[in-house]
Amino acid sequence: MRKENRLINDFRWQTRSTIWKHLDSMAVNYAVYSTYLKGLAPHLVGFDLYLYAEGNNLVLICLDCCGHNAAQVYEESLELSPVIFSEGHEPRPSVVWKLSETVRLLQSHLQNTFPEAKVYALLLTEAVIQNAGELEQEWEFRHIKVIDGFRKLKCRAFCVNADEELPGKKLSDAVAHFLPETASEASATDLATQPPGTDPAEPASKPDDDEEFRLLLEQFLHGDEEEETGNDDDLLDDEDELEEADDSEGRKEGTGEEDDADPQSPEEVDSLEEEYFPSGEVEQNQNLKVKVDVLRPFPHPRDELNKLVGCTEIKRRMDELVALTTYNKMLLSHFPSAKPHVVSLHSLFLGRPGTGKTTVCKIFGSLLRQAGALSKGHVVVCDRSTFIGTLWGDEERSVRQVVEIARGGVLMIDEAYLLCSTHEHDPGRIVLQQLMNILADERQRDIAVVLCGYKEPMRRLIEMNPGLASRFPNQFEFCDFTIDELLDITLRRVAEYDYHFTPQAWEKYRSQLTLAYQNRDPETWGNARYVANLLERIYIRHATRCVAQTPEPLSDASLSGAQSANADNVAVAQPVAPSELLTLTADDIVPAELPQPKVRIGFQVA
Repeated sequence: MRKENRLINDFRWQTRSTIWKHLDSMAVNYAVYSTYLKGLAPHLVGFDLYLYAEGNNLVLICLDCCGHNAAQVYEESLELSPVIFSEGHEPRPSVVWKLSETVRLLQSHLQNTFPEAKVYALLLTEAVIQNAGELEQEWEFRHIKVIDGFRKLKCRAFCVNADEELPGKKLSDAVAHFLPETASEASATDLATQPPGTDPAEPASKPDDDEEFRLLLEQFLHGDEEEETGNDDDLLDDEDELEEADDSEGRKEGTGEEDDADPQSPEEVDSLEEEYFPSGEVEQNQNLKVKVDVLRPFPHPRDELNKLVGCTEIKRRMDELVALTTYNKMLLSHFPSAKPHVVSLHSLFLGRPGTGKTTVCKIFGSLLRQAGALSKGHVVVCDRSTFIGTLWGDEERSVRQVVEIARGGVLMIDEAYLLCSTHEHDPGRIVLQQLMNILADERQRDIAVVLCGYKEPMRRLIEMNPGLASRFPNQFEFCDFTIDELLDITLRRVAEYDYHFTPQAWEKYRSQLTLAYQNRDPETWGNARYVANLLERIYIRHATRCVAQTPEPLSDASLSGAQSANADNVAVAQPVAPSELLTLTADDIVPAELPQPKVRIGFQVA
């Protein structure tokens, strides 16, 4: 079955970070016929379209150059309609609906000449659809896929393989000459194919949309109040002007150097300031909202990985996982019909606090984004309190929202074993079951779930839920840092503030940290977190000393009065030298905090 629908399946699993490489591979695939169309009546007139045909599979790609800005962020209703009505914005036509209707009409049209033909479509849009996760099943039911959040689609150059001898040419021609009865008269220019990479002129006139669209648009606009809202033709004309303005702006920006020509160039991938990331708020119910941390990916994750102190085995395992993901992309680019290796990104991070689990998780998401396995690479950090609410059904709602926020990145659940206690009515069990159902869905590939926590409790969690072991095949164990590694971490952290120790201060610090390390409680030892807390106390004492050493300036009147009273008693304190502000002395080193011995309560047996 997969071989028969290979072309469609290959497109079905693409993401925003992988689609360009896949399209480039299609251009050199000598089994797939591809061509360019400027518009398709009745719904997609004026849009840039690309057709890919192989066997009985036909894939239609539509570019929606609507502009990547806040005004374009919208929400679709769960039932697709011709009109998008968002609060605070004018109603406008839904390109998703237009593409869905085009697929339906094409499928019906091709049944006469190609009864086994299957049509699938991709919409690449510059809009940002906030609730895309809720709509994916509806889209898949209609045989379409939407990838949002692009920039400067007009600047993207496509290559096609329009070899006249390929079998897919006949199937493509049947689409190029498609004129359904619902379409008004369309000129040959609207449907004629043009060379890829060119910027064909807009058609002289566009046919009116079908009657259903007009009726629904009037319903949204309350057609009986045309004086306030304007008529339908004015709205459509305004939309056309906006699209033309966006197109002209895109062409103007595209006249620059090569960095504008390729939106997915490494330079732009590293620039994450304009990347859209969801907000970190979960609404468990109408009365309770919970905040979660959303960590943006590193621009240079490989450098961050190399900076890690210790973690040698983790670096090696992570390199292997990323290499296998990258290998799959390389394999499919040269051999599209090859079967890629199954790579599960879901992982277990086992270790005590302060061993770098959150930092490594952030690097992990950034590396997977760079390799094309994740579309965004951000990390959503949550724990039991994120999911457990106060009302019935809060857990299911929280899981759905958290997964949607983490889509395209990493969902990190800290102390995950707290979600599954021995109590059979613990609501945390619902959370784990919901996650298991999501991970079992093959469509949920653009997400990596990482469960974190202490080693032994996490082992017990896996034993209690055997299904988790198969869903989380990647296990990374974070060992406690050695004293030498903690000293190395200290020097790296101090260098971030341009501080340096005097020899006496460094020796005193070494002895205090060693003393704390030798007397540590293995169950509560904070590792790098202990070092961070110790340094914070040192910074505070250092700042206090520098401020106390600097005298308060005396006014002229006070100084004159003091001199007249007793000139010998006026002491002029010396200010701190600028270099001393960045020098940590032995006086700044605070004593290490040692764990208090546990007091045993009981009776002594004689």
